[in-house]
Amino acid sequence: MKKALIYGVSGQDGALLAKLLLDKGYEVVGASRDAQVNSFANLSRLGIQDKVTLTSVTLNDFRSVLQALMKIEPDEIYNLAGQSSVGLSFEQPVETMESITIGTLNLLEGIRFINSPVRLYNAGSGDCFGYTGDEGATERTPFRPRSPYAVAKSAAFWEVANYREAYDIHACTGILFNHESPLRPERFVTRKIVAAACRIANGSDEKLYLGDISIKRDWGWAPEYVEAMWLMMQKEAADDYVIATGESNSLESFVEQAFKEVGLDWKDHVEIDSALVRPSEIAANVGNPGKAITKLGWKPAYKMSDVVKAMVEEERS
Repeated sequence: MKKALIYGVSGQDGALLAKLLLDKGYEVVGASRDAQVNSFANLSRLGIQDKVTLTSVTLNDFRSVLQALMKIEPDEIYNLAGQSSVGLSFEQPVETMESITIGTLNLLEGIRFINSPVRLYNAGSGDCFGYTGDEGATERTPFRPRSPYAVAKSAAFWEVANYREAYDIHACTGILFNHESPLRPERFVTRKIVAAACRIANGSDEKLYLGDISIKRDWGWAPEYVEAMWLMMQKEAADDYVIATGESNSLESFVEQAFKEVGLDWKDHVEIDSALVRPSEIAANVGNPGKAITKLGWKPAYKMSDVVKAMVEEERS
């Protein structure tokens, strides 16, 4: 039985990945900064909290990381931890940089220190590319980050690449574009939209306030994206992969689809609030998952409209 250690197990991706690995027969250990007080609501929602061994680890503390590695002795480590909101990263840039860059570096140093054959997956982001226009970003596209979050993810990507080359560590980064599910908290705009549309359909007289709805994103289905993470870790040679649908849609289209699913016209319920516009924004991005399709045998089944439909169905159930 393989043993996986998931940092950030309480988040959307961590919980979905934990379920996937349990279904594959793994022993799963989930790490959180304070496992004693975390409710692990997503694990409970998926019905797997009692199947995951939970432990407290502070990624910013090298001693804590090293102790966990030596005690747990995992075969695979999935680093999904760190401040994950692009919008919040403008308000908390230091916390964002430290939680992502120092946390990743501590994990790499810990693996190097114990000289173990453990494999490491690092959560990258399509935001690292910045504006891609209509050209799908590949693994060779230069990074042009436009938020503290994307700057931190870019730095973590190069940390992983450096340790892989310098110390022959089996470490890879999945450069994942936007991927959603009902497990997203409402601070993420996709869940904010879906939740508001469903409340309004149920009789709420509220307005949904949004910033720039002309932006375009490549939205996929999170359960499919965690499968790509696992597939990367099974390759004999570690490498980095773009995970995306290859299609880009405007936020306006996402809003329109969400309200259409509940039988409403979005224009009657949405207000634009300039205060919600970020200091710097990516006008459009899209990924090219060609390498993942060819080398991993991974292909996304869900596109944006499928994602919206699934999220609305879950919200209304």
